[in-house]
Amino acid sequence: MTKPAEHELIYDWNRVGHDVILDRKKPIAFDDETLRDGLQSPSAINPTIEQKIEILRLMEKLGINRVDLGLPGAGPQHQEHIEALLQTIIDEKMKIRPGAAVRTVISDIEPLDKLQQKFGLPIQASAFLGTSPIRQYAEGWTLEKLMSTMEVAVKWAVEHDIPVMFVTEDTTRSKPDDIKALYSRAIEIGAYSICVCDTCGHVTPNGVRELLKFVINEIVEPAGKGTLVNWHGHSDRGLGLMNALAAVEAGADIIHGTALGLGERVGNTQMDQLLVNLKLMGLIDNDLTHLAEYVKKAHQYTGVPLPENYPVFGEDAFDTGTGVHAAAVIKAKKKGEDWLADRVYSGVPAGEFGLTQRIRVGHMSGKSNVIFWLESQGIEATDDRVGKILEAAKASKKLLSDEQLKTLAV
Repeated sequence: MTKPAEHELIYDWNRVGHDVILDRKKPIAFDDETLRDGLQSPSAINPTIEQKIEILRLMEKLGINRVDLGLPGAGPQHQEHIEALLQTIIDEKMKIRPGAAVRTVISDIEPLDKLQQKFGLPIQASAFLGTSPIRQYAEGWTLEKLMSTMEVAVKWAVEHDIPVMFVTEDTTRSKPDDIKALYSRAIEIGAYSICVCDTCGHVTPNGVRELLKFVINEIVEPAGKGTLVNWHGHSDRGLGLMNALAAVEAGADIIHGTALGLGERVGNTQMDQLLVNLKLMGLIDNDLTHLAEYVKKAHQYTGVPLPENYPVFGEDAFDTGTGVHAAAVIKAKKKGEDWLADRVYSGVPAGEFGLTQRIRVGHMSGKSNVIFWLESQGIEATDDRVGKILEAAKASKKLLSDEQLKTLAV
């Protein structure tokens, strides 16, 4: 049989009628919040300086554009960690650009002025201010109060040459007129970037598209300053990743996320899954072979679980013990075609992310699983060995470990 071209082996329904996102021309940038918003996770351990530097280096290798280094106003330990990360960025000539989260008040922004003077590096002030009616009511704020607070802080930052990303918290539950007034004025007085936030994980993909269409068409384009639009989403309804992809479709310039979706309550958009999906959609060409290490280091250093069935990077992601499935993968491997073996029973090619497909043996396996495992271990697949292992596998309640298989193969 003549081998078809690779594009003929998969009919991609994802492309049908979805040209808006797939034909996107402008680049997509990423802002990694693992070391700030991620560490607001109730279950997270604050990593050591050395561990944070390891994670930062992996962000750099993955081509992530920006990193939120933390909250400088949160205390001496946070300040020490931020300074060590800034020094690493300078010493290793990293391309990743630093920022820090601050309230929209001068006292929070002042430490960034001192850090810029000390390190000679621009540090983005990610200045946040709650804008939704429910937040305004709870706090006793008015639009006039919000406007005054924002103006004082943003003007001070701009006067001190601190790049400002003005963030409206809870944008997805805020009134159009309020966010238009605040964003427009922030852009007018010098904010080079704005951030649209789903702080409470409220919005659906349709809401993302409608909100960003409003922000871009009614605020950013009329301002005529090329203001960058950020999207920052949470996963309270399990929609973080879907909403981030909707934000890409709607034209956001920078998407925020965290390793493993770490973050307050149930967390943020999963940066790792976002990168995987955009890579598979052909919208980015980042080298993601270090992505598994990034996920595992975040898991190890923060203590937040990495479920076995977590997409792509969980222990089970590329394991198969089912006879029919394994047989197809084995046949592809025997053709000597890694591309085929990586895709015949997987929607994610493991090799693109530094991982491999694994054939396991268990109660739903067939002879082909056993033979393949034995041969991959350099063990002769005699009828007796195959029969003995298959009998044990059928009686087992779960997949057999390599240690169990080696014992049976004696």
